[in-house]
Amino acid sequence: MTTYNWDLIERLLHEVQNGEGNFAPRKYAEQEAADKATAGESIGNLDALKKNAADYEALLLKRGFIQPRPEEEGGNGENFILTPRGSSLLALIDSSIPGDARSRQILDEQEDALDEATFERVACEAANAGGAI
Repeated sequence: MTTYNWDLIERLLHEVQNGEGNFAPRKYAEQEAADKATAGESIGNLDALKKNAADYEALLLKRGFIQPRPEEEGGNGENFILTPRGSSLLALIDSSIPGDARSRQILDEQEDALDEATFERVACEAANAGGAI
C-alpha cells in the first residue's frame, strides 16, 4: 500500500495553483518543514522531505495532476498548471476545506490513491456524495 504525505502534496498543488514562477519542490518542502516546526510539529528528516517533494513533482506530472504551463501563458518548461484531475485532488485534500481529514483517510485506504484509475473512481464517488467522501 502506497502512503503519501498529503500536507506536502497539498503544499505543492497550492504552489502550482498560485505560482507562475519556476516550480521549486525542494524549497516548498523546506517551507513546509519550517511551518510545521513553528507549529511545534515534528518534521522528521528534512533531506527525505525534500526528496519526497521532488519525487511527488515527477509523480504528479506523470499521472496527470499537473502539466507544463503553455508557452503562451508564460510557460518556460519549469512551471506548471493544475489539470482538472489536480484540481480535484486539491479539493479533496485541502486542509482549509471541512472534511479533508475524511477524504485523506479514504485516499489512504486505497492501494495507491494517486493511481489514475483509482483516483478517478474515488473522485467520482466524492462528487456523487456531494463533495465529501
